[in-house]
Amino acid sequence: MKRWIAAAVLGLSMAGMAHAAIDTYEFAKDGDRERFRELTKELRCPKCQNQDIADSNAPIAADLRKEIFRMLGEGKDNQQIIDFMVDRYGDFVRYKPALTGKTAVLWFGPAALLLGGVLVIALIVRRRRAERAIGTDTLSSDERTRLDQLLDKNTDD
Repeated sequence: MKRWIAAAVLGLSMAGMAHAAIDTYEFAKDGDRERFRELTKELRCPKCQNQDIADSNAPIAADLRKEIFRMLGEGKDNQQIIDFMVDRYGDFVRYKPALTGKTAVLWFGPAALLLGGVLVIALIVRRRRAERAIGTDTLSSDERTRLDQLLDKNTDD
């Protein structure tokens, strides 16, 4: 009985794997196969957003892989294929978008935020040091005399 239960559990767990689609493409040249791999690794799945289309099982990723295969068969170069995908899905489809006016924030934003944070911290530290230096000389001579008198009274008690 235990064997039957184990076999049933194993069979049910493998049923989910049977639905995973595996694309098989026949390339005329080995160079096309390598270009296909490079392109599918470079382009992001519009649905998954954090996976490239080579690793995604989303239907849109399968469609994009078919489209890349078709374009490679037509003899288009990598830049033409990438331009087609960017025109269709926007700059987001590329993991490394080109440096343009629209994507400048993506490229330089993190460095600008880091630099801004360092500058803010430096200003805070500088102000605190200045306040400490000023804080030691804030009493006038009359106030110092009065303070000394008060302290002398407390020590006499």
